[in-house]
Amino acid sequence: MGLSYGLFICFLLWAGTGLCYPPTTTEDKTHPSLPSSPSVVVECRHAWLVVNVSKNLFGTGRLVRPADLTLGPENCEPLISGDSDDTVRFEVELHKCGNSVQVTEDALVYSTFLLHNPRPMGNLSILRTNRAEVPIECRYPRHSNVSSEAILPTWVPFRTTMLSEEKLAFSLRLMEEDWGSEKQSPTFQLGDLAHLQAEVHTGRHIPLRLFVDYCVATLTPDQNASPHHTIVDFHGCLVDGLSDASSAFKAPRPRPETLQFTVDTFHFANDPRNMIYITCHLKVTPASRVPDQLNKACSFIKSSNRWFPVEGPADICNCCNKGSCGLQGRSWRLSHLDRPWHKMASRNRRHVTEEADITVGPLIFLGKAADRGVEGSTSPHTSVMVTKKETIHWDTLKWGKKSTKKVKITCYPASQTSPCCLASFQAHTAVGNLM
Repeated sequence: MGLSYGLFICFLLWAGTGLCYPPTTTEDKTHPSLPSSPSVVVECRHAWLVVNVSKNLFGTGRLVRPADLTLGPENCEPLISGDSDDTVRFEVELHKCGNSVQVTEDALVYSTFLLHNPRPMGNLSILRTNRAEVPIECRYPRHSNVSSEAILPTWVPFRTTMLSEEKLAFSLRLMEEDWGSEKQSPTFQLGDLAHLQAEVHTGRHIPLRLFVDYCVATLTPDQNASPHHTIVDFHGCLVDGLSDASSAFKAPRPRPETLQFTVDTFHFANDPRNMIYITCHLKVTPASRVPDQLNKACSFIKSSNRWFPVEGPADICNCCNKGSCGLQGRSWRLSHLDRPWHKMASRNRRHVTEEADITVGPLIFLGKAADRGVEGSTSPHTSVMVTKKETIHWDTLKWGKKSTKKVKITCYPASQTSPCCLASFQAHTAVGNLM
């Protein structure tokens, strides 16, 4: 029997946040070129771990220095490489460099991480690349042989798949804009639409219909982490579409067992990390069953100021306005915390046959032009800093010594030193600093 093992890598990039960005002088919307091959390739050998790192680690054309790369908690250094080499290579024994090992029911799991920690060159005090940490896992089956075939990081493309006891395979994937293929890179420009496709592979089961019951965005793969931003709630209401976003389910479905939806990308305003993870709770019902309040896919259409379902009676979405779609009106996030299995890892086997938690990410943001920042709540109003003229709803605005009120303002690009907005406020025009 051949080797069966897996590798999970999450590419974590860090970037600072700012209050307001100056307007750009050109309208160049060309995205930076992306790497055509994986930046990190890992070989889990019989007793060794081999890691090959592209010097073009970030896919921007700016090469990293081998001296800035280490492996594991003990900061093991790479093998000596020449200036003309395109890759940096690590070869370490599995138990060296501070690597940890965990024994599970069916596997030995060795864990470590690749660290890129840039340092200023010479007498300079600036950096042109970011610190990055890439967690690495090598899984060795306890009842199989081990070979030396190379495996690739699963974040290119990144997805997770879950098999239930009854062999239902749930998946959540990032797709290209035309929905025709899986997105090959997890990177986005802020303001882009993330195209997500949830699916269940039914095998020999009766025809099934898939629903996205709940989705939450967090800074880590832990769906219970804080801060968080709820995207789908109340058993299929895409509440992110209530804000300034155009997030919505795609109708009609391509197939009953597939559900597609788009989410306007954003970052958490009070955190320097320029990434998010999205965890969704997926479930199925027989395809012959008529959708209802507990099994639905509803989008908010701003032009008509109403909720509409992908399929089924229109009134099944009425509960989205009330936030009461079963379970005494509680959001799915709260009811989920009461379930005895909510703390299980999202990639582990469940003892349920019709639902699963699936995580996709990290979604990495290359820039912060026209940022859409959230404060870690589910409020339909969103705080935003802009680099172009844009009308925005703010929950509250502190305007000089006046009382705080809910207003609608039109923001213009501010200077680098004075973040400002020009606002129409109670039929008067005034200029003031945002506090």
